[in-house]
Amino acid sequence: MNDADAVQALAALAQGNRLAVFRLLVVAGPEGLRVGNIAETLGLPNATLSFHLKELAHAGLITSRQDGRYIYYAASIDRMNALIGFLTENCCQGVAGLCERSSPRKC
Repeated sequence: MNDADAVQALAALAQGNRLAVFRLLVVAGPEGLRVGNIAETLGLPNATLSFHLKELAHAGLITSRQDGRYIYYAASIDRMNALIGFLTENCCQGVAGLCERSSPRKC
């Protein structure tokens, strides 16, 4: 991940509804959730949810797949871990052990 990719991902997550969608999809795991389930769980209108899903997909934070007439979205765990790694790669000036106690857990 480079600076531009990190800025794009962080910008996508810097909005309450998008952050809620992403966190919900992280919990759902690799199978993801149907669009209708996301909308119902978060109480978002379809047009609003569609806009937020587009922004998250554009940032590479989520993926979609069609199954029959339904569209499922899932968090891109690899992209999430790449962002976490980018943010913490120089943690504690590279001193072994200092960051391991406080660094976020990767999936």
